[in-house]
Amino acid sequence: MSKIKVAIVGVGNCVSSLIQGIHFYKDPQDAIGLMHWQIGGYGPSDIEVVSAFDIDTRKVGQDVSEAIFAEPNCTTVFCRDIPKSGVMVHMGRILDGFSDHMRDYNKKETFLLSDEPEPNQSDVVRILRQSGAEILLNYLPVGSEEATHFYVECALDAGVGFINNIPVFIASDPKWAGRFEDEGLPIIGDDIKAQLGATITHRVLTDLFKKRGVKLERTYQLNTGGNTDFLNMLNMNRLASKKVSKTESVQSVAAERMTEDNIHIGPSDYVPWQNDNKVCFIRMEGKLFGDIPMNLELRLSVEDSPNSAGVVIDAIRCMKLALERGEGGVLYSPASYFCKHPPRQYPDDKAYRLTEEFIAASNREEPNEVPDPRGREREPSLAEG
Repeated sequence: MSKIKVAIVGVGNCVSSLIQGIHFYKDPQDAIGLMHWQIGGYGPSDIEVVSAFDIDTRKVGQDVSEAIFAEPNCTTVFCRDIPKSGVMVHMGRILDGFSDHMRDYNKKETFLLSDEPEPNQSDVVRILRQSGAEILLNYLPVGSEEATHFYVECALDAGVGFINNIPVFIASDPKWAGRFEDEGLPIIGDDIKAQLGATITHRVLTDLFKKRGVKLERTYQLNTGGNTDFLNMLNMNRLASKKVSKTESVQSVAAERMTEDNIHIGPSDYVPWQNDNKVCFIRMEGKLFGDIPMNLELRLSVEDSPNSAGVVIDAIRCMKLALERGEGGVLYSPASYFCKHPPRQYPDDKAYRLTEEFIAASNREEPNEVPDPRGREREPSLAEG
């Protein structure tokens, strides 16, 4: 089978984990930690990075296999033996993809902005086309609205699918989603979930409260970490979409929407020595039978970047299926299972079922239609809404 050729924007910790995973999972015996070993006949090692963009001088001009280990990346190295790819990291467009406070934080250089000339849209489109990329992955920092819009335009112009791993609303914005549908290009987004992280755990517990008849009255989720993602989010002006994404992901599975005063979800603080470790604190307060109060507290510690890499590997392979089937527009089922802020929110058990049906379907009459084996429901196209 042919390789799945992907291009990447932002060669940070998440991309380091992704590329390590592509090489780590070459043998089915090493399949622990994957949601799917194969999707449509494609394994993780069938993914090939053919172009990449970044703006840090320690990465621009370097082979991707070396750039993923360059500072300030600090995620766990679980697969060091990665051969040179021959793919050099190109200088990207800066725009708002960089927060000034990260240039020299506490007199420690955490970000070194490259002085290479920035590409324009035609430059990026040319690179994407020459590389043979089929899919563009967005790994820009949280709050990169303008930069994300720039690369979305490049994807549309180059004719490649788009996976939006960050909380800038593209797939969940009808205008952008409509443009991908008009161009016959698939899109998955927005804001990738972790395999087992803070938000998915919070969602499952919230759904459990609902199904067990427990009234959820108030809740919070606080997170700390020491990677550049958390450092970037010290700038509160960049957090608006992130808080919406995480909050709506939990609100969407609650029995009743909580008022803003009773739900707080979002990053809390940057703790440098944590590096890529993320610690999450969840508290949930509610009422049981007889109006009796209860509360639940949970602490979750995970390595942040590997926690999302396996989900992205599945998203890439689902998008490859859509490309082979000629499907354009939002891939609603995979988006609902893989992302925190998809265009349509479903409970996780339903999102899982719909995604399994999407993977299993080989011939469908209409784009984005997922037939239910019992003939009861299907997902309408974007136009049907």
